[in-house]
Amino acid sequence: MPVLEGLQAGREVTCQMTSADSPVKMQPSEVVIDGNDQDDDDDQDIVLNAQGDLLPQPSYKPGCTYLTIHINKIGIKDPHNYIDPFIEISVKDNAANNCEPIQRTPVSRCREIAYFVFNNDVYIQTAIEDMPAGTAIFFEFKHYKPKKERVSTRCFSFMEMDEIKDGILSLEIYKKPTDFRRKKLFLLSVKPLYLHLKLLLNKSAR
Repeated sequence: MPVLEGLQAGREVTCQMTSADSPVKMQPSEVVIDGNDQDDDDDQDIVLNAQGDLLPQPSYKPGCTYLTIHINKIGIKDPHNYIDPFIEISVKDNAANNCEPIQRTPVSRCREIAYFVFNNDVYIQTAIEDMPAGTAIFFEFKHYKPKKERVSTRCFSFMEMDEIKDGILSLEIYKKPTDFRRKKLFLLSVKPLYLHLKLLLNKSAR
């Protein structure tokens, strides 16, 4: 659990409501997702569940390899400014089309200094062998803005196919809007802040 891990590592970890003053008053079904905090064509109207909508482990196809991603934490220089943060995970082909359903973590209630802690496992539904060439997995950090009564994207990271290996991985964090084609990328901060993941590859028997 996040608190125990923080204590064992000698770090100060705060698990609490992430609003600076008070919890969000809106019900999850009333929250609107704004794709990039702008009036763009990719704005989404969806039902947001504070418990997230992570998918279960898929049924493995014989002889195929599947990826489990443990999202540990994301570096944000001012975490006290964000209300109900979560990470949206999408698998996109080279043309920015979804290869499988989008998943969202539960809202994070735990902060370290300059980090939000998640400790969530994400089961990628598509076998590695079935992913089109040029596929990437995107992680968008989103949060609630009470003045706009919307949820918006703050920043994003992504992982390309050649980075999918067993073990710990730290990804750079980029400024919005999310560039699913990976053409115009700008680091969010000059500070050494990253999205921290642990990857596990599961090979099914033939």
